[in-house]
Amino acid sequence: MMGVLPVLLLGVALGQAVLLTDMYGALHSPNFPESYPKEAEVTWNISVPSGFQIKLYFIHFDLEPSYLCEYDFVKVEAEQEVLATFCGREDTDTEQVPGDQVIMSPRNVLSVTFRSDFSNEERFSGFEAHYSAVDVDECRDRNDEDLACDHYCHNYIGGYYCSCRYGYLLHSDNRTCRVECSDSVFTERTGVLTSSDFPSPYPKSSDCLYRIELEQGFLLDLEFDDTFDIEDHPEVTCPYDYIKIQAGEREFGPLCGDRSPGRIHTGSNSIQILFHSDNSGENIGWRLSYTAVGSQCPVLQPPVDGQLEPLLPQYSFKDHVLVTCNDGYKVFKDDEEMEHYQIVCQKDGSWSSEVPTCKKMDLQKSRRSLSSILTNQILY
Repeated sequence: MMGVLPVLLLGVALGQAVLLTDMYGALHSPNFPESYPKEAEVTWNISVPSGFQIKLYFIHFDLEPSYLCEYDFVKVEAEQEVLATFCGREDTDTEQVPGDQVIMSPRNVLSVTFRSDFSNEERFSGFEAHYSAVDVDECRDRNDEDLACDHYCHNYIGGYYCSCRYGYLLHSDNRTCRVECSDSVFTERTGVLTSSDFPSPYPKSSDCLYRIELEQGFLLDLEFDDTFDIEDHPEVTCPYDYIKIQAGEREFGPLCGDRSPGRIHTGSNSIQILFHSDNSGENIGWRLSYTAVGSQCPVLQPPVDGQLEPLLPQYSFKDHVLVTCNDGYKVFKDDEEMEHYQIVCQKDGSWSSEVPTCKKMDLQKSRRSLSSILTNQILY
């Protein structure tokens, strides 16, 4: 019948363990409110559903007093830990009575044990106590870091659930928020990459894959910022969170800790950067910039009686050089005369052609050519 408290009645066998599973109830010493018997021991094991705690309080307490409660006592325990031991009729230096004290179990189980010894010098009426299940507000208490929500926590009676901010996905542990970050491909010659939310703590339980893909002939250089903070371990190399860089057959990393890797010459035009994080930690992550450096071509020397434009101390992939000659000279390439000639630095680090020569113009031939042009103009 609703509204009637489940109470342990008088017929409890001494030395018995009693299981109480209702959401509320009462318990008392044997024969209460009459004197309790000698050499009695009863344990009440209270269990309520997960997501609740147990609140216990006494409305009557009258036990034989003794030094450190060595004769008769009531002991309250939870998870193999003694929460309180009571005896006597009033508090003394060596005895404690519950009074108005409310005892809360750490989780959803609690044990109450009553024991009396072989003699009592006078009449003691024992105790009466009540318990009730109290909902745990996991979102407010967060006593257990392993059970706390990463982003948003929503409490309900008997439990709670977690949700994530926009752009995040709830991990299979139902509390950690991870990001989907494995479809990023960069094709520009320069750029910036960061861990998600940098410089705020990066997401947990995530595997982010960044790809930089440039055409052959370019080599990628990475430059990490001085601000670098990835969870590490003092004795084991990067067991929790780390960065690994795959550049062709070369691998850099794992990288972690608070010391920036600085500049890395990858020697490749295509790299993959994997960033892994586990389900714990509040580290702020990393930021890097990348640049493409073209394959280097040999230094060029201008031809005799000619010049190169531009004349540089160093040339790299896709650089163009125009070869021209001084006045009175012509560019000759494969016995062909021309005003100028262009060569290009190629992806393999070679020039598209050798530098052509400059030859002095044949004045007689030039005069005949000019006379022929003038004659044709007169005839027409």
